[in-house]
Amino acid sequence: MSEELLINYTPMESRVAVLTDGVTSEILIERHQKLGLVGNIYLGTVVRVLPGMQAAFVDIGQARTAFLHANDMQKPKRSSDSLDEAPPAPITQLRIAHQSNASQDERAEQNGYSSAIDIQRPALPKKPESPNAELIQYRLREGDKILVQVVKDELGTKGARLTTNISLPSRYLVYLPTNDEYVGVSIRIEETEERTRLKDILTQLMQNANLKGGLIARTAAEKMSESKLKEDIYYLLQLWQTIIARQAATRLHSNKRSELIYQELSLPLRCIRDLVNEKTTKVLIDNEMMYHEVAHFAQEFVPFIAPMVTHYAGEISLFDLYRVEEDLQNALKRRVELKSGGYLIIDQTEAMTTIDVNTGSYVGARCLEDTVYKTNLEATHAIARQIRLRNLGGIIILDFIDMSEEVHRADVLASLQEQLTHDYAKTNITQVSELGLVEMTRKRTRESLPQQLCEPCPVCDGKGYIKTAETVCFEIFREIMRYGRTFNTPKQFTVIAHSSVIDMMLSSEAGTVADLEYLIGKPIRFEIEGFFTPEQYNIALD
Repeated sequence: MSEELLINYTPMESRVAVLTDGVTSEILIERHQKLGLVGNIYLGTVVRVLPGMQAAFVDIGQARTAFLHANDMQKPKRSSDSLDEAPPAPITQLRIAHQSNASQDERAEQNGYSSAIDIQRPALPKKPESPNAELIQYRLREGDKILVQVVKDELGTKGARLTTNISLPSRYLVYLPTNDEYVGVSIRIEETEERTRLKDILTQLMQNANLKGGLIARTAAEKMSESKLKEDIYYLLQLWQTIIARQAATRLHSNKRSELIYQELSLPLRCIRDLVNEKTTKVLIDNEMMYHEVAHFAQEFVPFIAPMVTHYAGEISLFDLYRVEEDLQNALKRRVELKSGGYLIIDQTEAMTTIDVNTGSYVGARCLEDTVYKTNLEATHAIARQIRLRNLGGIIILDFIDMSEEVHRADVLASLQEQLTHDYAKTNITQVSELGLVEMTRKRTRESLPQQLCEPCPVCDGKGYIKTAETVCFEIFREIMRYGRTFNTPKQFTVIAHSSVIDMMLSSEAGTVADLEYLIGKPIRFEIEGFFTPEQYNIALD
């Protein structure tokens, strides 16, 4: 299995496509006027504490206040501990290049080990040893300044999700400076000997560097030499010291309610750091300026990929050449065709996403059970690809076609699990029920592709359907009857509506209009309004 990265850069946006064996498996988009927040570190201000939810809202300078739950906060220190770390002297001549969060698999792993201490002075009670010490109302007060990191972008009407458990990634490691001392290894590194080797090396390097906090070896650290890991540790230590220095300077000299302390890398550089692996065979970039930036970054931090970074200067658009543009447009459609003739229906709501599998025109050759089984097996490949391509997250319900044989249900589930192993995001799935339903979850840190590129339809308001002209006609008739019983003064009624509604009233419903005029004793005239949607209307009393 080989992978290619295609980077399309314009002054308006950056787009990155991941091709697996020539097929588009992931598309990432970043608008330059609306950069993602995940991984950014802010010195924010607490604007509201909610004891009933054990959460707080924090101003980080965005349109919506961000959300911080008590479970995402560092555990309070004991009274015997120092409440503040003395900030080191400011570091100069430090080039901060790795300003980002861990890739999804490492962040999922690191979140399980985040049991950290505080680095700033929170509003603690007099006796932190009290059982109430961990309640958020005893740890934060309105107006407190707090160092936080974004772990989830704004989604819909919800603000960004925050944590005080800071994580700093490099190419091979993730440093948890506010965590207890700990050494971990990515779960994607499976060899026991390699896991032990990495733990031993990192433990020794941490002792030599007097490094406090947690350290996790990322998947890319597999088979890496001690010297490479040592360079990463030094870089991460310097980066953390710079962040602490900036935090201290901001507290002393800035009166702003929020301040950006540490910013995320741009999408192309982030993908070079997080998505490039031993399977990557090519990185194509269609912008010369971005090509030089990526090539320099790769040479310094990911040298093995540097020879594969190439500037594409062809006349045909890079995304058109590899059919990524077509895949992007198809990823916004509700219906996904299967090669056999079956199809998927994908519906995304605020609560969950549902994916329905249908046989369509595929009739098979043997029996119904065999037809259903083959359709479901094919659907597992398409489902795994569409979930990653569209970046669907949260709760996902898969409605496979009912299968009577247990062995078939087991095969379909195994196929789905196998396909999901290629996904960078953490997923959990249940067994196939007798009704053919599979419940699964996928870690969500940013908006899905349809949410990022689309908005609710102004006509149907996102429902996906509108009332028929007949339904609107009958509503208007009922409204006129209510007005006729209530108001005696008008000489006539004027119906202002969409052309499709007026046309029906003057044609197939003309008899009903005549009966209504006789019933209320008033004439009814009609007026077309081109700016109205098919569901909008107005009744004027003249």
